[in-house]
Amino acid sequence: MLIVQATIRFAVAILAEAALSYLGLGTQPPQPSWGRMLAEAQTLMFQSPLLAVWPGVAIALSVLGLNLLGDGLRDLLDPRLQRRS
Repeated sequence: MLIVQATIRFAVAILAEAALSYLGLGTQPPQPSWGRMLAEAQTLMFQSPLLAVWPGVAIALSVLGLNLLGDGLRDLLDPRLQRRS
């Protein structure tokens, strides 16, 4: 169950880091951050909207993937959810 909890907490950590970096409180340049990419792309939304789309998609897919992985591992490893044969 520790592995399941770790995958879900890692997804929360990705969201927290992206949110803090978006607000300017996360990692500082030259460290890469999806949140800072979103903040910097905000000023260029009308010229190049894909600059904001790709970091947002990366955040969404990584968090969704980790949550689905944790859910699948929970279904696989939890003895209370095992089918009775």
